[in-house]
Amino acid sequence: MAGTIARVTDELISPILRGLNLELVHIEFVKEGKNHYLRVFIDSPEGVDLDTCAQVSEKLSAALDEQDPIKESYFLEVSSAGAERPLNNSQDYVNSVGKNVHVTTYEPFNGSKVFEGKLVDANENQVVIAIKDKTRVEQITLPVEKIASGRLAVVF
Repeated sequence: MAGTIARVTDELISPILRGLNLELVHIEFVKEGKNHYLRVFIDSPEGVDLDTCAQVSEKLSAALDEQDPIKESYFLEVSSAGAERPLNNSQDYVNSVGKNVHVTTYEPFNGSKVFEGKLVDANENQVVIAIKDKTRVEQITLPVEKIASGRLAVVF
């Protein structure tokens, strides 16, 4: 059911986001305790502020009320994907070249399952991460199908 709700929400929000030059990062419909939450994460190259989230929330809420795809009562939350936004597909990686990333793999690759460094290159088949190990930098090439999860990483 959550998959159907995410699909319908995606169909409803896509024209809203296109009109505002925003990107859909992720949709989730979850039950936490007694409450259901429909969470929508958005982004843009310039970032997303509270006013933008409110504007998208109002428009999406009206579209959801009209279509009424969710039978339970729920809370709608529209927010920025944040500084450590998830990387959900190969296009997200391509768009993030030059940024710091944190990537985990399903199984060990070169003795590790966690890789953090600068994303040097990416395409639909692989990502290349420059990992600093003390004073040297090593480039690791990971096949996309081996990646369990990825996100942007903030370096302090």
